[in-house]
Amino acid sequence: MPAIAQYLKAAEASGIDCLPLLTSSGINAAELNDNSGHIAIDAMEQLLALLIEASNDPCFGLHAAKFVEPSSYSVLGYISLNCSTLRETQGMIPIYEKIVGDMGVTTIENKGDFVFQRWNCKFNDPVVQRHQVEHVLASWATYSKNFLKFEAPASVWFEHSPPPNSKLMKDYEDAFGCNVFFDQPGSGILLREVLLDVALPQANEQLLKTLLDHATQIMSGLSQHQTITAKVQNLLRLTISERTPSSSAVAEQLGISGRTLQRRLDEEETSFKDVLNDLRVELAQYYLQNTDFNMDTIAAKLGYSETRSFHRSFKQWTGRTAGSYR
Repeated sequence: MPAIAQYLKAAEASGIDCLPLLTSSGINAAELNDNSGHIAIDAMEQLLALLIEASNDPCFGLHAAKFVEPSSYSVLGYISLNCSTLRETQGMIPIYEKIVGDMGVTTIENKGDFVFQRWNCKFNDPVVQRHQVEHVLASWATYSKNFLKFEAPASVWFEHSPPPNSKLMKDYEDAFGCNVFFDQPGSGILLREVLLDVALPQANEQLLKTLLDHATQIMSGLSQHQTITAKVQNLLRLTISERTPSSSAVAEQLGISGRTLQRRLDEEETSFKDVLNDLRVELAQYYLQNTDFNMDTIAAKLGYSETRSFHRSFKQWTGRTAGSYR
């Protein structure tokens, strides 16, 4: 809902009557009052298509980014305000991004002296996808500047082509405050790596702990309509660093027997071990690429009681040692 609210504010500021467009998309306007609510991704995609058409604005998504605020990212927005550094904020993304929605996936990639924060959009309509990607990246830049007091990105990349009207390039420069490149291998913002560890002045460690507890509760609630594989992965994502992962503990949290859990995973052509290993690979690669955690810390965060077990597993998963991967 927060993601939709940002677009609706932009549409209303342009004089668009949003109610009939919401109705056409199958969205109940009353649901918008629930800032923690969610709707189907296809309904959001349909709504965006209608808003883009009604706006007659070739940069509607880009321009809507100026309405970003902490609540636009649900509790993750407030978590970011209380992290000590931008690097710590980025570390929260793979764990809690689903709270914001399933419109896309963020990944962090090291590029020498820079870090590339990439966003991969899940929408199918190419027009909607373009506006959504521009909106997300411009929202990141605007949010960082206005609320985290973080300087402009080094540059911004878009996979899609530049707008046919070259005069619109000024809109991109105004939105990002840096060079913007099109027809790139990925869409994202390039940040100077050295800035990721600059202290954020508004950080509050105690409040952060409270917000993380709240985010964990929200994540647990999101599993209601997901596959059993997704439910298991979400639970593991939240608890893996706190205790040794076990299928019996996950089954208990789901309110089913261990045998039922395995049967339902079998029906989805996977197993508890496969789900656990997939998550461990994802998190291990993230920690090795984007943090300074030592191997003992990474092993513990992945639920290993011994670091050598992590090293052995990582070699089996990737064919490389964790050290050479880093």
